[in-house]
Amino acid sequence: MEDKKDTELKVIDLIDIFNIIWAKKTLFIKVILFAFTLSCVLIVGFPRYYKTSVKLAPELGGPSVSGTLGSLASSFGFDLDNLQSNDAITPLLYPDLMDDNGFVVSLFNVQVKSKDGSINTTYHDYLQKHQKNIIWLQPMEWIKNIFSSPAVKKKGSLDPYDLSKEEDDIVGNIRSLIKISFDKKNAVIDIDIQDQDPLICKTMGDSVLSRLQNFITEYRTNKARIDYQYYQKLAREAKEDYDKARQRYANLSDANTNIALKSIELKLEDMENELQLKFNAYTTVNTQMLAAKAKVQERTPAFTIIKGASVPIKPSSPKRMLFVAICTLLTFIVTAVYVNIKKDI
Repeated sequence: MEDKKDTELKVIDLIDIFNIIWAKKTLFIKVILFAFTLSCVLIVGFPRYYKTSVKLAPELGGPSVSGTLGSLASSFGFDLDNLQSNDAITPLLYPDLMDDNGFVVSLFNVQVKSKDGSINTTYHDYLQKHQKNIIWLQPMEWIKNIFSSPAVKKKGSLDPYDLSKEEDDIVGNIRSLIKISFDKKNAVIDIDIQDQDPLICKTMGDSVLSRLQNFITEYRTNKARIDYQYYQKLAREAKEDYDKARQRYANLSDANTNIALKSIELKLEDMENELQLKFNAYTTVNTQMLAAKAKVQERTPAFTIIKGASVPIKPSSPKRMLFVAICTLLTFIVTAVYVNIKKDI
């Protein structure tokens, strides 16, 4: 005869749990009120941050991608025509600009003003002197400032690639507040700005957008601008040579107006031919200069701002009500578990 072991299945009795909680309602009220008060005090000590975003659609160059490959990519939501580019720096690399100290340091001198007007300074000075820290960490900051040696400023212009510890910390702070990303599906550049002041948040959104546009424009037109400057130099030199040759021809012609010598006629003819060659050279180079100038305009990309930076109305973080609600709920759950475990002991 086989042995059978009876297994006891414990079923959670919600009514029993409710009765236990009700019996300990005084304890629950005290604990929850304490948790509510403590979470409110803790979350108030954290500075509030505002957030705004910018969406930019840059003009992309390059031949069209057609055929099976283009159709296959489009079926997965990727537009290869938008991503195809002859440039060495593709839009996929634009977010990496924030890794470059030169690009970040260029934001130091942006003039910012707080919404209440109490702050009107550069972005560097704002991050260095006007940032609100967590209240609970302020005593540690005061002690740190007392014992830390004053920063020694380097003479001359700031070298983005040779920063002091203080400047490097500010650069790191900017990288944490400003994010650039590229949406491969829609070929749209997203710029997200976070700051403690809503107006400064909007100002920095516009500034990053402007600097990103300038960077893209300078890169896309770099070779065309170099060619234009080169042809400008050639045109200027050709014009000077033509003017000198014309002056020599005019001087010789004026000096020998009434002299009918064959040697003078031959010399004037030679100088006239030289003058014509100089003029043809100047005309050719000037035409090339104008074509190079048009090439600069042709290579200058157009930008479509899908979403501009706006002054945020409500702070994005921290979520104070959500934090307090979660802390209160967790306290209730932990207390309920504790009461039920203690009952079973």
